[in-house]
Amino acid sequence: MDNPATPRAAGPGPRRRDRHGRGMRGPIAPPQVPLSASRAEAFADLVQDSVERLERRWPQLADIDFLVLEVPRLDGPGEVWNDEAVPLGGTIPSGEGQRARVIVYRRPVEIRTKGRDERAALVHEIVVEQVAELLGLTPETVDPRYGED
Repeated sequence: MDNPATPRAAGPGPRRRDRHGRGMRGPIAPPQVPLSASRAEAFADLVQDSVERLERRWPQLADIDFLVLEVPRLDGPGEVWNDEAVPLGGTIPSGEGQRARVIVYRRPVEIRTKGRDERAALVHEIVVEQVAELLGLTPETVDPRYGED
């Protein structure tokens, strides 16, 4: 028989309140603050900033899709890359009813960089190189500041 006056033992279920009765704590920062952006969102913002920088000079970039993928994948089972380096980016030319795409791989870029500024510079360099490949130009033509540190 259950006695309603007997306090219920704390079980493994979710806690509704902290021990002082004030409720669970909220997030550290509101969603609109950059602190709450995930690493993937922050990386996508770096790619978008780089694209916007280039679109001022090359309006035809509006016809290209820019994607961020976690890691590069192999095209088929059992395939390996021919060289030792893991690609940081890639391109897919336009096809039947499909727009051209520039892909930046997030994890390989993050591994090779230490801070946000270094990451932003590498992302911009990758985007410039991939756009140059799609347009058939040199990276220096796409961005005159290419290669400058």
